[in-house]
Amino acid sequence: MSTSQQPDPKDRPARLTVGVVGAGRVGPALAASLQLAGHRPVAVSGVSDASRRRAAQLLPDVPLMTPADVLGSAELVLLTVPDDTLPDLVAGLAETGAVRPGQLLVHTSGRYGAKVLDPALRAGALPLALHPAMTFTGTPVDVQRLAGCSFGVTAPDELRLAAEALVIEMGGEPEWIAEDMRPLYHAALALGANHLVTLVAQSMELLRAAGVEAPDRMLGPLLGAALDNALRSGDTALTGPVARGDAGTVAAHINELRKHAPATVAGYLAMARATADRALAHGLLKPELAEDLLGVLADSTKGDAG
Repeated sequence: MSTSQQPDPKDRPARLTVGVVGAGRVGPALAASLQLAGHRPVAVSGVSDASRRRAAQLLPDVPLMTPADVLGSAELVLLTVPDDTLPDLVAGLAETGAVRPGQLLVHTSGRYGAKVLDPALRAGALPLALHPAMTFTGTPVDVQRLAGCSFGVTAPDELRLAAEALVIEMGGEPEWIAEDMRPLYHAALALGANHLVTLVAQSMELLRAAGVEAPDRMLGPLLGAALDNALRSGDTALTGPVARGDAGTVAAHINELRKHAPATVAGYLAMARATADRALAHGLLKPELAEDLLGVLADSTKGDAG
């Protein structure tokens, strides 16, 4: 759904008081975005000094409260806590009577759908799962980045319009994810975004070791082009020695990595094997070249095991 397709006024949520439970990198940014749409943040909870600083920066003058008091103050509550913490938090809030009937309760976990909020649902809350598919810095720049950001949305059918309207008000684009597909959806995002950071960081370290003074400047245009090509063309954008079947070059890479950065060898081998499989499947890697390449990767794996 495009942000240009605004919901019918009767489907837009009324201006709401907003609370945040968990002032990590996500919650204050979402609340600040809702504030720009006319909603009113009234309470936030945060334990660490860093979370309190984030709340003060993104939600100035919004008082810090306990999670129970946040629920007691707000009509729309954002539960922006780590995935593993969420089920116990929801159960505890429901058991203590903090959840109020008719309250919109939104979590931002990618892993979970709406069912994790079932204890709150039984207490009369309206459950929504709205996961922004973006990495957050915990600074005001996050609010700007929400423009055009996709959100994985899961909610009961009767709340679908309200969920989508909230996402659009934050500048995002809703993408409906079925309840049973949430873990796969989240795994896909982690595979792409989280592992990308690791790969880029390792690449910069290796370039520094090779004497490159500004690895970020060198990698920026290359990785930007690679990402754009991959998003446009998928596997047909594959380039490099693995896709070409240059077994000798790959063997030289592995030897150098063993000398200078042995911790990166396992990751290189795993990605090279995955790249070879995809290049073969799409006709980019010639079968006669693949044999030598796969032999190098297999021998290197045995070397690691030994």
